[in-house]
Amino acid sequence: MKRRAHHHVYVIELHPDVLQEPRFRRCNPDYVAGRPCVYVGMTGLDPDLRFDRHKAGIQANAFVMKYGLRLLPDLYEGFNPMGHDEAAEREVEIGIDLRSAGFGVWQA
Repeated sequence: MKRRAHHHVYVIELHPDVLQEPRFRRCNPDYVAGRPCVYVGMTGLDPDLRFDRHKAGIQANAFVMKYGLRLLPDLYEGFNPMGHDEAAEREVEIGIDLRSAGFGVWQA
């Protein structure tokens, strides 16, 4: 039996203050000043629910919990939903694409 495609990739805008975090800066040596900072993730949940869980500290990424502002659906909506393996690959591709565009990117 084939499993239903229910995984999602998502992108969360982070407050620019995340650039004060040494770990974030080290992972983004080619960051272009003024470009957005984002978190890119994947989930089996709806992205809105996953964002709420991050902000509530439930299985949360520390940068999203502290600096997360909002979801950026224009950067991911067209891909969802998909199978787990495709979502894992797409998460990496989105991160690479955004970094190459000068974004500050964090991925778990």
